[in-house]
Amino acid sequence: MSDSIQHECGIALIRLKKPIQYYIDNYGSAFYGVNKLHLLMEKQHNRGQDGAGVANIKFGMKPGERYISRVRSVKKAPIQDIFDQINAKFKALYDVNPDSIQDVDFLKRNVGFTGELFLGHLRYGTFGRNSKESCHPFLRQNNWITRNLVVAGNFNLTNVDELFDVLLNVGQHPKEKSDTVTVLEKIGHFLDVENDELYSDFKSEGLSNDEVYAKIADEIGIEKILKKASEDWDGGYTMAGLLGHGDAFVLRDPSGIRPAFWFENDEVCVVASERPALQTAFNIQVEDVNELTPGHALIIKKDGSVKETLINEPNEPRKCSFERIYFSRGSDKDIYTERKALGKLIVPPVLETINHDLDNTVFSFIPNTAEISFYGLVKGLDQHLNEKKIAQIQALGSNPTEEEIQKIIRQRARIEKIAIKDAKLRTFITQDDSRDDLVSHIYDITYGGIRANEDNLVVIDDSIVRGTTLRKSIFKILDRLSPKKIVIVSSAPQIRYPDCYGIDMAKLGDFIAFNAAIALIKDRNMENVIDEVYHKCLSQVDLPKEEVVNFVKEIYSPFKPEEISAKISELLTPKDMNAPVEIVFQSIENLHKACPNNLGDWYFTGNYPTPGGNKVVNKAFINWKEDRNERAY
Repeated sequence: MSDSIQHECGIALIRLKKPIQYYIDNYGSAFYGVNKLHLLMEKQHNRGQDGAGVANIKFGMKPGERYISRVRSVKKAPIQDIFDQINAKFKALYDVNPDSIQDVDFLKRNVGFTGELFLGHLRYGTFGRNSKESCHPFLRQNNWITRNLVVAGNFNLTNVDELFDVLLNVGQHPKEKSDTVTVLEKIGHFLDVENDELYSDFKSEGLSNDEVYAKIADEIGIEKILKKASEDWDGGYTMAGLLGHGDAFVLRDPSGIRPAFWFENDEVCVVASERPALQTAFNIQVEDVNELTPGHALIIKKDGSVKETLINEPNEPRKCSFERIYFSRGSDKDIYTERKALGKLIVPPVLETINHDLDNTVFSFIPNTAEISFYGLVKGLDQHLNEKKIAQIQALGSNPTEEEIQKIIRQRARIEKIAIKDAKLRTFITQDDSRDDLVSHIYDITYGGIRANEDNLVVIDDSIVRGTTLRKSIFKILDRLSPKKIVIVSSAPQIRYPDCYGIDMAKLGDFIAFNAAIALIKDRNMENVIDEVYHKCLSQVDLPKEEVVNFVKEIYSPFKPEEISAKISELLTPKDMNAPVEIVFQSIENLHKACPNNLGDWYFTGNYPTPGGNKVVNKAFINWKEDRNERAY
């Protein structure tokens, strides 16, 4: 992707189902769990580079002994920093007494992260401060072991204000108004209620305090807690939690917006945001991995039992299609196929932009995430050429010459690696012209692959959000090759609407598609449309989110997608360009063909999967109209 955007986070949960001694005997290390957590997080590092955190719970510790450990970091390489800190303590023990790192009782009493239950989190900060205090896991501490709560999530909620008021109504005084703290306290409140109710029930049976607390640990109802805590959440989420006594859970939103996958055998139960991470870390096949059902929680009890349980009735599945286009690693079996399909399906409109002139066109891609869709584009071109060759050979009649046949079968799409992504150039220069000159060199080019003023140059990218890098860097650097025409192909449709479920696309004015629609409105003297949409949005400000309608769609409805694409091309073309520029976008229909199981497309269509989405998009339009540079949630 040429435009850099922050996006949803990643989680990793590991429950060791055997005693630690088992892993020493079978894998030669008491640190099997922490090593697997490190690998699982590293294989998901694409999901968060602003910060990371891990937590661990030890089973069977005596009162007064530490049983919860946590480390968080916002350093440049946060995952490595975290595990360097953890491993430094192991190394210090080894240096003093090598035998100590094989002594389970000694390790659990004297060093952290030697327990049975692990939770890791990778953070992309969509907004707010990037401090260690903002990093998950968050910890809600209590002297009663079953009331301790550790949470980490890949989520964003649209109705934090409502949820915050709920906490106030039950008498809480939260230290911060954020979705993470609100979720922590909401779950924590019902965890306290469950503890109180069980204590009362068991105490009435005449049990001693020790017996009561043991029964609470056995019978605490995570399903009940999660149902009450999440019944009014509006957003996309995969929320993971650990309880101090050893139970754990991972809860997924009813629309399946955010991803979650899990695997279990007799040694471990593991959850991650991406399937290939599980496959690589545990050397398992794709068939061994389960997708967590939307609206369900995976509940892992301290006794090792594991089950998926319905928490909230699932909605129509609206899994995030941007996961498939860009965010998730392309090494996933299905995502790899889908990204190739996105490239293949866009071949027909691409051929139209070059008048089917394959002899004088070079095809390439914007590194690095567009590479897979480029393979699909090439496959589609090959298929087109094969059909063309068959027709040409058939037209030769019954006695073609070898030279005629050779000329036909030698036809190939011309493929080159044109764009090269260099390291970011950092500068303290404040003058725009000087800084922009450096920005323009984020990408470099391969010289010699283009015939100047003869060849078209077609370059595919996975998506175009703002178009800033295209305008300031890519177009200018490609123009140095003197192509006859430059065609930029987006394997994704036009991004028209803000996201409110964890992707940092919150302001309408940032989207080149929105700016193109506004420009068309002004070109055609239709400014009344802007005013009408503004007043319609204002009229809904105080309505319950369930009654709100997305009126921002009316900004786009007067225009065909091709008209908006043409205006985008015009807006993004630098004034000093020599080659004409055309931008081609994927259609919504082909997006759904390529990604049939991930139909969440609200950033393209405005069809939000939760009521809060409509409220957010209208607020974003109001902010834009009133020239307020702030987020809508």
